[in-house]
Order: sequence, then C-alpha cells, then structure tokens
Amino acid sequence: MPGPTLLMGAVAYDPKVVTIWEGFRHYLLGKGLPFDYVLYSHYERQVEDLVSGRIDAAWNSPLAWLRAQRLAAASGRTVRSAVMRDTDQDLTSVVVVRADSSYATLADLQGQAVAVGAVDSPQATLIPLSHVRSTGLRPDEDVVVHRFDIGVGLHGDHIGGERDAARALVAGEVEAACMIDGNHLLFSQEGTLPPGATRVLTQTAPYDHCNMTLVDTAPGELAEEFVELLLSMSYADAQVRPLLDLEGLKVWRPGRDSGYAALDAAVTETGFYDGEGRLTAKEYAP
Repeated sequence: MPGPTLLMGAVAYDPKVVTIWEGFRHYLLGKGLPFDYVLYSHYERQVEDLVSGRIDAAWNSPLAWLRAQRLAAASGRTVRSAVMRDTDQDLTSVVVVRADSSYATLADLQGQAVAVGAVDSPQATLIPLSHVRSTGLRPDEDVVVHRFDIGVGLHGDHIGGERDAARALVAGEVEAACMIDGNHLLFSQEGTLPPGATRVLTQTAPYDHCNMTLVDTAPGELAEEFVELLLSMSYADAQVRPLLDLEGLKVWRPGRDSGYAALDAAVTETGFYDGEGRLTAKEYAP
C-alpha cells in the first residue's frame, strides 16, 4: 500500500499555474518526495480545505493566509508560514496622482475620486484604503472609491484591476489610483502610464505578500522535507530556473508572519472576515 503524499493546493489565477506546479511536482518527485497538487478556482475554498485537513499545504495569498489563521484558531488547529518568495517580502502600495495635479497630501483628495483594484485585492484596495483611512479620510464618504472588480476571488493575484485603475487616472476619470509599487513601475514601462505622467502621492509601510501555508495535520516528515527542498532550490539549476522565473522569484526564503499587520488591520476595519474567519465582506462573492 502506498504511503502518504503531501498534497498542496494552489489557485489557478493564470494558465501558467499548471506549468509551474507540474514542473515543481516532477522536480520534487525526482528528489524522492511524494507530492501532488490540486487547483482551486478561488482562495476561499482552498483555505477551508487546508484548515479541514483535506490538503496539507496551500500556496496562499496574504488575504488567504489571514483567513487561514483565523479559521484555524477558531477550530483548534494551527497553521504556519513555511516558505516565501524573495519577492514576497517588504513590499509597499502607492497612491498615485497625475504629475501635473496640485495634490500634495492625502488630505487634498477630500471629495475626490480614487480608483482601486478588486474588492479582495490586498495591495490595490484593502491596504491602501486602510492607509487613506489612517489619515482621517473615510473611503466612500470623504473620498469617492471607484473599484475595478476584475478576478474577484483571486485576491489580487493578477493586475487587471490595478491596470484599469491606472487607466482611469490617465483618462481623468479619477484623481488618484492605488496599486502595488512594482506595478506602478511596470505600468510606466509598458506605457499604460505614459512616462512622467504620474507621481506618487503617498506610500504605505512595507508588508509581506504570499506564503506557503502548512497546517498542523500535514504529515510532519513530508512537510519538513517539502520545505527543505523548496529552500534548497537554486536559480543556477537549469531545471528549476524557468519555473522560478514563472513564479516570480530567485530564491525561496523561510516563511514569517510578521509582515501582515497592515492587512490584518484592514480586514478588521472593513469586516472582510470576522474574528473566526467567516466571510462577512459586503459585495464579495468569489
């Protein structure tokens, strides 16, 4: 009878997800780890299956990580951030305005329209609007929020909503747009934001993004071997380099849970999830 297999969940936010995890699967099997993966259409079911023990690991968005923590605590389970990409740590979001505007601070946006990403985007909606809220401006009251709900359920694991928010800014439909700092650079490079057409009005404090979440019901030895094999992957290895490029990293780093305070505050402020991880967000239907 075959022994246990470490089963990981991933959300199919893009066709490349199959290529990535099929490649990692062959690599891990070649290293002797019995490993398989299942794909989900959205993060909510993935997190529920993780905490219930139907899968052992989940490649989670930051929002999914926070829900996993809350659901696990409510059910007497524990989860941990096992590994992260080097590109998941110390990111920021920015609120961008047109370069020729007169806005100097967030307070100047009183009564103006601000574009954000999807309702469940940590980097383009939840975190930057919490940053706006911290200055005393109330989203949907003191500023008009224009939300671009692209890929709802994918927790911002795409740039559709952010790109549309940037386009709305350039078109003069809004006075500011929220996005992750890396996408501000990307949009300028690709021409979505014409060179020199925008400037950063304000920037959030650093935060962390995705992590590989392990639940305490995962087979212990296999889970540790899984973590060790990911951490040992080398960008110099021609077999894994294309997969790392597709997944957007150069090296896996040990996981941490210290970079999620800003998102946790935003989730609590908006009631996106309740304290036990139940879905309570209005206008959210993954």
